[in-house]
Amino acid sequence: MLPQELAVEKISESLKNDPLVQAIFLKGSMGRGEHDEHSDIDLYCLVNEEDEKEFLANQVKHLRAYRDIILMDDIFIVAPQIIAVFDDLLHIDLFTVTKETFVGGDHFKVLYDPHHLMAGFIETQGLTLTEQEYRDDVLDVGWFLYQYRQSAARGNDIWSVKMLTNVVHHLGRVLLYRYAPERAKLGLKTIERSLPDEVVSDLKGILEFITPGGHSQAALRIGQLVEREYEWIRLQWDEDSEGMRFMKRMVEMYTKSQGAEV
Repeated sequence: MLPQELAVEKISESLKNDPLVQAIFLKGSMGRGEHDEHSDIDLYCLVNEEDEKEFLANQVKHLRAYRDIILMDDIFIVAPQIIAVFDDLLHIDLFTVTKETFVGGDHFKVLYDPHHLMAGFIETQGLTLTEQEYRDDVLDVGWFLYQYRQSAARGNDIWSVKMLTNVVHHLGRVLLYRYAPERAKLGLKTIERSLPDEVVSDLKGILEFITPGGHSQAALRIGQLVEREYEWIRLQWDEDSEGMRFMKRMVEMYTKSQGAEV
C-alpha cells in the first residue's frame, strides 16, 4: 500500500466518525486512479452549509489520524482548504464543500456517501475545455507572444522567459484540446502522457530554449509549431475573428522573419 493510500484510509476512517460529514471523496490523480508514490492527495468532505463552520474548526484532528503535521496553512480558492505536509513529507489538500458550493470538473472517487448525495454531481465530472475556454487559450497564445515581443525588444531577457512560459502553458491546453480533449484541463502536467510523441518532442525542444540566452530560438520554434497546427486551430474558431487574426499575426512575426524581429 502506498503512503497516499494509507493516509486516505486512516483520515477517512476518522472523518466517517464525524456526524457532520455527509460524504468523502477524492479528486486529482487519486480520484482518477492515476496516482503513484509521488502524488499529492486531494481529499474532499461534503458537509451541510449550516455545519461548515463547526466542521472547519475541528478538521485538523482528522488529518492527524495519519501522522504528525510539520507544515500547515488554510486558504480559500474554490472552497475552504487545508494544506498540510506530514512528517513523512506527504502532502494533502483537504477541501470542505457543501451542495451549494460544489465545483465540477475533474473526476472523483467516492469513499463514503451513506445518503447517496454524490449521485447528483456525477454529470459535473470531466476535464474537457469548453469552447470559450479553448478560445481564451488560443487568444492567450497570441497575447503572450505579443508581450514577449515587447519584452524581447526591450532586452529584458528574464521577463521574456516568463512570457514564453505563459505561451507554452496556453499552447499546451490548445494542443490537448485537439489530441486529448478529455484531459485538456490538466494542461502541461499531462503533455507527455497525452500528446503524440512528435508533438511532445516539439514542446521539449521549445522548452530547452526558454532561457535568457535562447528565448529567440524558442519563439521561432513556437511559431513553427503553431503554424503546423494552424489549419486545425482555425477550424475550431472563425478565422476572420479578431482573436484569430491577432494570433496569426503574432505567429507570422516569427515564422516569416525567422525570428529577426525578436
